[in-house]
Amino acid sequence: MLKNNTKIYLSSPHMRGTEKKYVNEAFDSNWIAPLGKNVDYFESDLKTYLNRNVFVTALSSGTAAIHLGLILLGVKADDEVICQSLTFTASANPILYLQATPIFVDSELDTWNLCPIALEAAIIDRIKLGKKPKAIITVHLYGNPYKIDAVRAIADRFQIPILEDAAEALGSTFKGQKCGTFGDLSVLSFNGNKIITTSGGGALVSYSENIKAKAIFLATQSKDNAIHYEHSEIGYNYRLSNICASIGRGQMEVLDEHVSLRRGMHQFYKKLFHNVPGVSVFDVPNRDYFSNHWLTVITIDPEESSGVDCTILRLAFEAENIESRLIWKPLHLQPLYEKFPYYGTTIAEGLFGKGLCLPSGSNLTQSEKMRIQNVIQRTFKIKKALPIEVAVSRKNRLLNYNLVMKFFLENIFKTT
Repeated sequence: MLKNNTKIYLSSPHMRGTEKKYVNEAFDSNWIAPLGKNVDYFESDLKTYLNRNVFVTALSSGTAAIHLGLILLGVKADDEVICQSLTFTASANPILYLQATPIFVDSELDTWNLCPIALEAAIIDRIKLGKKPKAIITVHLYGNPYKIDAVRAIADRFQIPILEDAAEALGSTFKGQKCGTFGDLSVLSFNGNKIITTSGGGALVSYSENIKAKAIFLATQSKDNAIHYEHSEIGYNYRLSNICASIGRGQMEVLDEHVSLRRGMHQFYKKLFHNVPGVSVFDVPNRDYFSNHWLTVITIDPEESSGVDCTILRLAFEAENIESRLIWKPLHLQPLYEKFPYYGTTIAEGLFGKGLCLPSGSNLTQSEKMRIQNVIQRTFKIKKALPIEVAVSRKNRLLNYNLVMKFFLENIFKTT
């Protein structure tokens, strides 16, 4: 039998069938442009899912949503914006689009997200320097909510708005409230590797119909209300297409199922690494936090794992055509951002040195899980458990033996 060496991806798109129905409707009605009823329906579906009195603007990407979010919060050239350092570069790039200055802040160990202590220190120091930050970009890393209450208390005390980057956290909750509803403005992503996808896409979540109207205005080249094309301010081509929104409508129908399957993969890894020295599966700190576990991440301490580290495991996966990935390299260590201010210690840096993202897709098959499991067991020299049918067979043989011995002992010494 040929070995199955099909590529296993870290997080691949997961179509479920109904997406084609909505796409076909868009083609049949000739609504191919970046507007149409599927955009409206998709926005409505998202609003219903978030279960808050919000206004959703569907855009071409999560990055576009962050960019517009910063503009709507009044960020301009030379302003300062605080951003979590341990995140994907898209969280911070729009700060540079606006020629503003990113101020990076360290993580804390409970959630790996924005450290409230370092955040407060950064704000106080920037104010002393005469540069009160214009906004705070918070991130729910890998779907795990940040310390929302603590960060909000600091933001409110200093009257700085929060732009919540929930790109990785659709379906996650904090104290029962959906991520994507905690910021003054919030951002979602539907990139191809996310919980649900529109192939490429994102959304801006706001609490004002006027803000939504302004977001749409900016996202459609800022065309003034005139009979000709009149433009008084710079605009962008950021609106989501009706075709992409059609895919999103179908994906919304299986969002909860996708979350459940991702969480199932998280449990798969927790069981697999149970009692493996030096390996820890990144999880939420308590029951207030509910993570979609967009990606399951482990940390490895090679001093306790007999020398196995993230690189060794990553290369072992790679040899079997399985994708894994080191966690985000902190932005304050990136060549693009290393010149900008940073507040905190070395928590984010330390996590980068020992963290690995594992294949976590909602569409992984049982055979693919076995391939992943075999690599992990071989790399960490985990003693394989007996297949269940073998274990049952041995148990039955032992029971039969015990019954025979019981009969023998009870009868062999009987006298007639």
